[in-house]
Amino acid sequence: MHACSLGSTVAVNHKNSSSNPYLIRRIEELNKTASGNVEAKVVCFYRRRDISHSLIQLADKHAKELEEEKESPTETDLTEKQKHQLRHRELFLSRQYESLPATHIRGKCSVALLNETEAVLSYLDKEDTFFYSLVYDPTQKTLLADKGEIRVGPRFQADVPEMLQEGEADDRDQSKLEEKLWDPECPLTNKQIDQFLVVARAVGTFARALDCSSSVRQPSLHMSAAAASRDITLFHAMDTLHRHNYDLSSALSVLVPAGGPVLCRDEMEEWSASEAAMFEEALEKYGKDFNDIRQDFLPWKSLTSIIEYYYMWKTTDRYVQQKRLKAAEAESKLKQVYIPTYNKPNPNQISMTNGKMATVNGAGPGAYHAAGGGRACESCYTMQSAQWYSWGPPNMQCRLCVSCWMYWKKYGGLKMPSRAEEPRSRSHGPRQSNHMVPMRNSGSPKSSMKTKQAFLLQATRLTKLARHMCRDIIRLRRAARRPFVPINCGAIKAECKKHNICTDTHKHTHSPPFLTPTAPPSAPPPHLCPSLPPPVCLSFCFYYYCYYYYFGFCILPPPVSNKDCLSS
Repeated sequence: MHACSLGSTVAVNHKNSSSNPYLIRRIEELNKTASGNVEAKVVCFYRRRDISHSLIQLADKHAKELEEEKESPTETDLTEKQKHQLRHRELFLSRQYESLPATHIRGKCSVALLNETEAVLSYLDKEDTFFYSLVYDPTQKTLLADKGEIRVGPRFQADVPEMLQEGEADDRDQSKLEEKLWDPECPLTNKQIDQFLVVARAVGTFARALDCSSSVRQPSLHMSAAAASRDITLFHAMDTLHRHNYDLSSALSVLVPAGGPVLCRDEMEEWSASEAAMFEEALEKYGKDFNDIRQDFLPWKSLTSIIEYYYMWKTTDRYVQQKRLKAAEAESKLKQVYIPTYNKPNPNQISMTNGKMATVNGAGPGAYHAAGGGRACESCYTMQSAQWYSWGPPNMQCRLCVSCWMYWKKYGGLKMPSRAEEPRSRSHGPRQSNHMVPMRNSGSPKSSMKTKQAFLLQATRLTKLARHMCRDIIRLRRAARRPFVPINCGAIKAECKKHNICTDTHKHTHSPPFLTPTAPPSAPPPHLCPSLPPPVCLSFCFYYYCYYYYFGFCILPPPVSNKDCLSS
């Protein structure tokens, strides 16, 4: 029995075929239906075999770049078998959700975000463990780097320079360095700074009283004073002090210029009520994916504005109320479900007649047998197994042992590369195995459609000869695009006679009686020149015989001796 809770990653049985590998899903919600059954809302993970060849190339390029950035690359130390099996451990996260019955869950597994600080080889040492580093969009057919990656490496950490010695000049470009906004060693005391900040808050409250839009948003004096006490007012006051070299009289005059008091607003005041409602709706849908929030809900806002509003919104009572509502709602939902062990026999088990399992000398279920015509396991090539499973298209009659079958169901591949595993085609059409059998787009070797009768379009000897003799008349490219239009033999004969090629009056002196223009043979003779050995004569004369057979005339003058026949 498996206990699956929220956030657990589970292996789910494929709903269309029992021969397909398990689907990897992460549980987000557990809901009870009206009939009493439990349904799970899950996030989908995809395997390499589920996405197109072009995206696989993009993923491999991304992995190679990450490997090159490491100080001690490990990819070059891996064997071919390890590289093959690591491809089965790689998954691609998606933002796609689906609901499925809890009875489809077959077990638990672990999926972790791969980062630059760990060795990818460690995943082969852990059972039922996968990793991912990219996010797959099944709708747009795109791959993106996961937003939650651990940013470790020279791209994110700065190199701290050595400390300057006393009296040593700083030759760095000061315009490219940070700007000082506050001096903790300023001549003002803490009491003087606090008094200046109180004056700045009072000026901000008075400025909101004079502003018409602020009067509507903060109709009471208490609300205006609370808005004036926010961080934006304090930042403006301290920045004013720093710009005026901490001179209180000069800084006070700037707070109230000739045009009236300065009004400082942050994002909480700038946003309208409708914009705040749209932001909460977008946050519920996308989480903290601010790029998607801006693109789909608030395109007129800058990314900086949205992020700043988010962290200010988390300090409001509205956020606290929503958090309490979500916590109460989560308490009322299911948090865990127990899945019994699945013991039903798999339809892919190879059985003998009368529905009984194949055994040796009446031995029990644990005995090893070699049913299925003595064919070895398609993955490990063993000849003995406690149970065999049919795998691949039925016409190939492939099978897997117990160990390789479990590996196939868990990881979606074979332990070792097999002849039945074809590298992914470059096209977007159905993939095919080495035996030209169409496979499912999901990557299963099972046939997803009826096999069609293969045919071969073979050119006749006349066509092969004519395209060498009369290229201008036939125009090969045009003829290739019209394969059912017959070749005009009369025009070809006329072209040959036009160039004074030998006609049918020049007869081969060594030809037997059946080589006549009027009575072509029904079958080729054993050889054309009786005075020569058959293999030699056939090798030199068969081409000219074929031409004579179809056109009725020779293409060379008749040889007068065996030497001339060989030289021709």
